[in-house]
Amino acid sequence: MQLIRHAKQHLNIWAILSLVFVAVILFPNLLIGFKFFTEPNENWEHIKFYLMRDYINNTATILIFTAILTILIGTSLAWLIIMYEFPLRGFFRWGLILPLAIPPYIGAYTYHGLLNYTGVIQTTLRNTFDIQVNQSYFNIMSTQGAVFIFTLFLYPYVYTITKSFFQYQSASLIENAILLGSSPTSTFFRVALPLSRATIVGSVTLVMLEVLNDYGVVSYFGIQTFSTAIFRTWYGMKDLDSALKLAGTLMFIVIVVLILEKMLRGRKRYSYASTKVRPIHPKRLKGWKGWLLFAYSFAIFSIAFLVPLAQLLYWAFMTYETIWSQAFFQLAKNSIFVASITSTIIISIALIIANFTRMHQSLFTKLVSRVTTLGYSIPGAAIAIAIITIFISIDTFLAKWDTGIVLRTSLVMLISAYVIRFLAIGYNSVEAGFEKIGNTFTEASRLLGASTIRTFFMVDLPLMKNAIAAGFILVFVDILKELPLTLFLQPFNFATLATQAFKYANDERVQEASIASLLIILISATAIFIFHRVLEKKEAN
Repeated sequence: MQLIRHAKQHLNIWAILSLVFVAVILFPNLLIGFKFFTEPNENWEHIKFYLMRDYINNTATILIFTAILTILIGTSLAWLIIMYEFPLRGFFRWGLILPLAIPPYIGAYTYHGLLNYTGVIQTTLRNTFDIQVNQSYFNIMSTQGAVFIFTLFLYPYVYTITKSFFQYQSASLIENAILLGSSPTSTFFRVALPLSRATIVGSVTLVMLEVLNDYGVVSYFGIQTFSTAIFRTWYGMKDLDSALKLAGTLMFIVIVVLILEKMLRGRKRYSYASTKVRPIHPKRLKGWKGWLLFAYSFAIFSIAFLVPLAQLLYWAFMTYETIWSQAFFQLAKNSIFVASITSTIIISIALIIANFTRMHQSLFTKLVSRVTTLGYSIPGAAIAIAIITIFISIDTFLAKWDTGIVLRTSLVMLISAYVIRFLAIGYNSVEAGFEKIGNTFTEASRLLGASTIRTFFMVDLPLMKNAIAAGFILVFVDILKELPLTLFLQPFNFATLATQAFKYANDERVQEASIASLLIILISATAIFIFHRVLEKKEAN
């Protein structure tokens, strides 16, 4: 009742639009929850008794080991980069984020091409050194291989967030511990690690959500997980009800992961001890110690970025004459078009909701803000199945009126799913922008007689241009790389760079997938570099 009173109290155009958008985000998720408790059919009974154990075991194994390894690599790199000065440290500060530009499914087929019998490694060992190897040692298409791939290309989440925390939030405490005679190792385990527990847990949760969302890696490696099961149930069995129940089970796992995150974070909150916030001054290492840290950083950077990039470039030179055609440009055009349209829609919605929540601070607006970011926690396969169900119902309704409109085979369905999944990314950027500019200029404009809409367009938007641009680029890049939603919902005869690269790889034509993959990586890496430079400038100021 209190929420209803708050809603009536703040009812205006901003509130109405915000409520509409929140309802659109909530409805697919509520639909999955409702369908989970409906009467099961024979397919679901078969899945539950004979296949569910494999889905749970494989998903849990990949989640747990990926989480452990990304924590080890990401946290150790963040600590070494912040605490020590060594050769090429300045480059590694941002270079170690670059593996995030390579989607895991691209890394999966690239490494398979490197390590299989006809790959460059085994071919070199046979032809140059006359060494015959045991194939089991090079078989990456397994659960262990999936963990390896996810760790390599997702550890930057932990590295980036933890590095930022070490550098600023815990800088004074770390330096005080060192001044009191604590060794670097003791300081890390007794001071830095306990302080950063909440940060590490939050960052590794993002990694786990990305793993749950993945379809490309596990499908290419032939591993039975929930995302592959949903795809097979819908496309293979044409059983939407069982697919929805699988999506509901996957959502339950997501909820468990988020609850565990809250429990592990505890009630710990850290803030700056004073208004004078400064970064840690790294200690210069000379001789073999400095080169040892360089070797560790370079090894991770090479395995996670340089090696797959070099392999893709080699394949691109082999195949560009056959791939570089009008059809390829159409793929790029499709990808850029759908990413641009969706990013514009997402930023527009984010601006409306964020403006409403900052103008009316209440429990109701806090709830609206939380719901807005819900979609990113839900795996793409689950969202896709819910969207399919909704659009089939809409088409059935429209058919009664003989409108001739069919939405389930149009881009509308795909864009709707993108909006639900990636709205959180755009919203977080816009919300941070509103927090930065505050309400002073807005309130001054309102006191001078300008309406809220005029103030929004004439005052707020010009001040928000950097945050809007940042949010647009982030959403654009994520949509460009997105695979599960696009595979599920793409219209007939409509392909993107991501889906075409995956199709080539699935058809054992990994060389042909290289150019599309390189374009995705180039755009993503450029965005990462730009954001690093912007962040560095902010830190300098």
